[in-house]
Amino acid sequence: MNRFHDSKVDTKLFMQLQDLATVLSGNPNLDFEYSYGSHIDLIDERVTVSQIWRKLDQDTKEAGFKSDVLLRTIGTLHYSDIPTMQAYMESIQESDLPKFATQLFALLEDIRLEEIVKKSRPGTVAMFQKRRNYLRNYFDMQLAANVTRSFALDELFCLIYLLIQADNPDPNFPRANEEQLTHLEQLKPLLYAVYEATSTDETARICEQIVFRLNRDYKDSINEYFIFPIGHLETYTKNTLFDELTRTDELVNDEEDEVNKEKSEYFDETFSTWHRENKNEDRKQNFLQFELEQGSKTSMLGGGARETEDADQAMASIQGTSGESKQEDYSKMEAVDKQEAKDQKQGSESSYGEENADAVKLIKEAHAPSLEDEELYREYVAEIDLFHRKLANTIKKTIEHKKTTPRKDLLAGRLSRNLLPLVLDDTSRVFYKKDEESKEFDAVFTLLIDCSASMVGKMEETKKGIVLFHEVLKQLQIPHAIIGFWEDANEVKEGYQPNYFHMIHTHTDSFYQNNGPKIMQLEPEEDNRDGFSIRVALKDLEARREKNKFLLVFSDGEPAAAGYDQNGIVDTHLAVSEARKKGIDVIGMFLSDGEIGEREDVTMENIYGRERVMVPSVAELPEHFAPLLKKLLLKAI
Repeated sequence: MNRFHDSKVDTKLFMQLQDLATVLSGNPNLDFEYSYGSHIDLIDERVTVSQIWRKLDQDTKEAGFKSDVLLRTIGTLHYSDIPTMQAYMESIQESDLPKFATQLFALLEDIRLEEIVKKSRPGTVAMFQKRRNYLRNYFDMQLAANVTRSFALDELFCLIYLLIQADNPDPNFPRANEEQLTHLEQLKPLLYAVYEATSTDETARICEQIVFRLNRDYKDSINEYFIFPIGHLETYTKNTLFDELTRTDELVNDEEDEVNKEKSEYFDETFSTWHRENKNEDRKQNFLQFELEQGSKTSMLGGGARETEDADQAMASIQGTSGESKQEDYSKMEAVDKQEAKDQKQGSESSYGEENADAVKLIKEAHAPSLEDEELYREYVAEIDLFHRKLANTIKKTIEHKKTTPRKDLLAGRLSRNLLPLVLDDTSRVFYKKDEESKEFDAVFTLLIDCSASMVGKMEETKKGIVLFHEVLKQLQIPHAIIGFWEDANEVKEGYQPNYFHMIHTHTDSFYQNNGPKIMQLEPEEDNRDGFSIRVALKDLEARREKNKFLLVFSDGEPAAAGYDQNGIVDTHLAVSEARKKGIDVIGMFLSDGEIGEREDVTMENIYGRERVMVPSVAELPEHFAPLLKKLLLKAI
């Protein structure tokens, strides 16, 4: 199968857009996604941008994506009126043109919101101009296509866009049909009023009048160019999405108890208060405790119940929890419920990434190597022996050089023959030391090998590269784990994605003399969920005490597993970033079966950045691995 499809993800841009959505919305839980169209949904907590921008040049693509985010997180979130939109969506259900009516409202409301965004953030003007230039060209091509196909209302929709976004007041459309041009001329007074609209209500009124005039003359649209800007519109109760985002639920009980202060009983009793200076665990003490969950409102004032004194613990705890917060409003109970539900679903697997909530780690232990495995291993060792000896000798010479090279200009040690620093310098750095103790390798390695089905034809040569790593690391007494990973596509079902980790070597048994032949047990299996696998390996590496920690991921392409297509690239990039933030070096090893294409290189760069090794042929693995291993080992000396 082809592991590199046309839908590529620029992880740097994706993270920029995620940060932009989070900052502008003020909602840290709002996720960013690519989708068919652009909308914002507070129920699912996500904002999406249109896929229409994905295959354009970089400047236009960034302008398109960012302008979509701006329109949703600044415009729709704060300035679109929800009750008006709900009423409009109800009214168009009675129309014969609901698809057209939805797109028309999305278009005209975005034009109104665009002016608001540009006014509040003047730096976005150039961005929206690029957006407009592309869409004008796009709808000009769509107009020609709709004329050819005789999609009358789609043709009129394209004319509406081109008219209201034209640079001159009377644009000419020679390709259009006369009937659509006639209707466009009749609609001009309404369409030009869009730029004077100051509210969602005015936009909705314009749309309703246009739909009413066209209802008897057209069948509904065929194509869908825009989607409604708010998801789950019917569930909201506040005036704007921002009100929904910051709303506080009402009390469970809204009745009010009348309390007669004169007839209320008053008890005068002293209660102890706690302080660490009078803490005495051997002494029995009584403390006043409040447990108020829900009840009726009362007319009693907080200060009318009893007199208090300074340091009264009971009253202090009430005052401490009932004051108005200067930060976020944490009384939004549905958000708490949602998070608890999410935690229950993900359980202990939540630390492996949002895209891997259903992934399950399954360990497969390597069995004792067979005679055939041992014989094949000896053949591989012989093949890589030249690389092995060269690499081991280079490392050995480097260690000896560092051991014997004298350290000069020290404050203590052997007296140097050069005594000029005593006269010329303020400090007497005239000593040196020759016998510096050699440093041991303070390093640990984990080798993750992609065992997906696409590794057929590459696995045998990959094993030779793994053998080279193992032999050198074993000789230098550096602990290393070798793990094959894959997801069993045949066992995947809803809520369950089994991911196998074939433990060839662990960090504790990698020096065992007879463990090398176990490498021969690595075989191509099914899919690969790289982000999940990297996080699993990361947990073991984090627990190690070595100073230098290296994670090498051997793969022949991008992640591919159930529900893990384009999101897999982003998730794997995030997993790599998380590891590097914790001081673990992650290197991507790309294994090709021929010339490496630009798309493959871009994918690996999006995931691993500069820390990647592109191997054009698996037969060249040893000569590519040797300099990499040399570089990493010298770093660990």
